[in-house]
Amino acid sequence: MVTNFTSHNLGDEREQEVSSSGPTLDGEDILDGDHLLRCLRTASAWLDAHAAQINALNVFPVPDGDTGTNMSLTMRAALDEAGSGPYSAVSDVARVVSHGALMGARGNSGVILSQLLRGFARALDGKDVLTPHSLAEALREAAATAYKGVMKPVEGTILTVAREAAQAAEQIADSGGDVRQVIEATTLAAEEALARTPSMLPVLAEAGVVDAGGQGLTIFFQGVLRHLRGERAIPTTVQPTEISHAEAPNGQYNYDTQFIIIGQDLEPEKIRERIAQMGDSVLVVGDRQTVKVHVHADNPGQVLDYGISQGSVTSIIIENMQLQYEQFKASRQPVPVQPATVRTNGSSQRPASDIGVVAVVSGEGLQRVFESLGVSAVVPGGQTMNPSTQDLLTAINSVEHDQIILLPNNSNIILTAQQAKELSSKQVLVVSTKTVPQGIAALLAFNYQASLQSNAELMQEAAKQVQTAEVTQAVRSVQVNGLSIAEGQVIGLLNDNLTTAGEDVSAVVLDLLERVHTEEREIITIYYGENISDGEARALAEEITAAYPDLEVEVHDGGQAHYYYIISVE
Repeated sequence: MVTNFTSHNLGDEREQEVSSSGPTLDGEDILDGDHLLRCLRTASAWLDAHAAQINALNVFPVPDGDTGTNMSLTMRAALDEAGSGPYSAVSDVARVVSHGALMGARGNSGVILSQLLRGFARALDGKDVLTPHSLAEALREAAATAYKGVMKPVEGTILTVAREAAQAAEQIADSGGDVRQVIEATTLAAEEALARTPSMLPVLAEAGVVDAGGQGLTIFFQGVLRHLRGERAIPTTVQPTEISHAEAPNGQYNYDTQFIIIGQDLEPEKIRERIAQMGDSVLVVGDRQTVKVHVHADNPGQVLDYGISQGSVTSIIIENMQLQYEQFKASRQPVPVQPATVRTNGSSQRPASDIGVVAVVSGEGLQRVFESLGVSAVVPGGQTMNPSTQDLLTAINSVEHDQIILLPNNSNIILTAQQAKELSSKQVLVVSTKTVPQGIAALLAFNYQASLQSNAELMQEAAKQVQTAEVTQAVRSVQVNGLSIAEGQVIGLLNDNLTTAGEDVSAVVLDLLERVHTEEREIITIYYGENISDGEARALAEEITAAYPDLEVEVHDGGQAHYYYIISVE
């Protein structure tokens, strides 16, 4: 068993350079808004620099270890919303950064990070400067908010690291330490808590890793400390997740327009109503001081003029969607998933209903399957490409229904879906599907004459009845779940849990099917990935039919990345 747990100790970094723009604080007791923003920017850059290292800590060696990327992109979204300032009060910085993280959160780790920042901002509300005691109080509230945001908190995770770091901060603040000393204690406590995570979660000990989310938070604290010490964080580029297809704009408008309004006594509902008159795919969220606007319109100038009439406009983005699409068709290059291209279904076969369904799906073929089953909109996403909260909100707002059922179809998207539900002005229920076959089973159970609540219950129950087998390739060597897995081996997951490994794809598939007592089932549906030919998939179907002659076997082109096969057993 591997026992060299991966951890990063700031004290080992002796080659650090001193930044000309980052002041060293000797005994400084307070930070103002601009200084706090600089701390957060250094922390974000330090996260960027270590995203790949964090990604590699995924317990299962499946090609979706994206904790570092999700935390990094969430923090980038937070800082993009903050802009360059200036900010005099720390409360202003914390509030805007919190909102940006909330909207840009990706994956479970990104959502938890956004909740940490939300609690941090709540504790600083109304404060002009950050003192040692207000910093400790904000860190305590950050941890408490993150714990509340998770339905079943588990120790040995990022939550533990946040809580123990906050406790250390309070002790130093109470003993008279300054801001830098509080952060030093916070960082040290985070590193120590991180090193203990394997002793709290046996699966981490078996895999020989520390908790990835906890590592990300520890690195975040290290980045803040680097700034306070005047050390430089060298940012590296995090490759954005990409998808291999794009759709022409679905709406009648050509320009995607986004900006932030900063003012006093803003009225988000009133602003939303006015913006809705100018275009479609409208997303307007915020409070009386900050409102974020997203709209597809033909006249961005008119939209901006209205925004300026309401307050100060920052973070302006205007994109020609039609031009982007034409350039994509000419180049055939992948388009980034940020922001996600929502695909609405204008030809649903389902009879008219007051309820819309939004689903997260990866792969062109699987997207067509979901559209044929009547989803109102598809958000591209899944393994390695988790959509943000704002991506899901955009999809929710792109359909005409006021009642929405949201299918995440991935365990790492459920928290993001719940966050989108809480932020939406529509009535949204999340059916917590963890796999694509669960999502399809849920759709098949949809009753267009039933109520929103009844449908959610029917769909959740249907999702529980399906067995999901997934086959991919190990991205690293590891010992986990009693299996010794070598990098490059074929591995099989059963209902999102790593179950078997081998050298042959077909053998792994048959092993998974045997484990779910397939002979007692009725239908097997095979969705083959982008690197599998139709002939290979049908040859596998013949092997399965030979092993289970009484079952019906169907084959579909799923087009999903990374996974050779996704198989539904019902």
